[in-house]
Amino acid sequence: MNILLLDTATEACSCALSVQGNLTQRFTLDPRKHAELILPMADDLLQTAGLTPSDLDAVAFGCGPGSFTGLRIACGVAQGIAFAATIPVIPVSNLAILAQMAYAEWGEKQVLTAIDARLQEVYWGIYQLDAAGVMVLQGEECVCPAQQVPVPISNGWFGMGSGWQAYADVLSQRLAGALTRYKGDVYPTAGAMLPLALQALAQGKTVSAAEAMPVYLRNKVV
Repeated sequence: MNILLLDTATEACSCALSVQGNLTQRFTLDPRKHAELILPMADDLLQTAGLTPSDLDAVAFGCGPGSFTGLRIACGVAQGIAFAATIPVIPVSNLAILAQMAYAEWGEKQVLTAIDARLQEVYWGIYQLDAAGVMVLQGEECVCPAQQVPVPISNGWFGMGSGWQAYADVLSQRLAGALTRYKGDVYPTAGAMLPLALQALAQGKTVSAAEAMPVYLRNKVV
């Protein structure tokens, strides 16, 4: 199974390639150059592996929420590759990617993901680990003021994402009874998407190139 993974939803630009389970990745923080960087990253990974797009089984991308421009870049590249190679597209939530990172890097199994949505708001998701080691959304993702985020009824939760850095005091106060700690200076990476993408592919949760779309969660472009 060969899967190309793309993410340009935040300040980070990253691309990863899984070849029969062996993962390689490119990552940079350069928010103004996502459109220039993402395709060369993908080409570099494919060439290094001795592959072409026709050797891919699927292409996954961080579908949002995040920067509207960034989401359109990753979606457009994923669509182009999928059209050319006649392969399915796997949209993956960026909030889910952050939750998966929290498990992969710190062993956290209950994660409150928050991406800074500006305007004193956050993109918010509540995730728990399933038996397969993949993060599963509890309820629905949303965009809301930081002081109004949904609060889980249990405790032992880990905060993850740029929203925790931007609104640390507000969120910490709001989640005081549920939160153990948080990590705010972190961005979703394409490589962390792999377990989510593999599960979605196994469950048939893919779309055609024409059907691939970003998930904005809010209507106003910021």
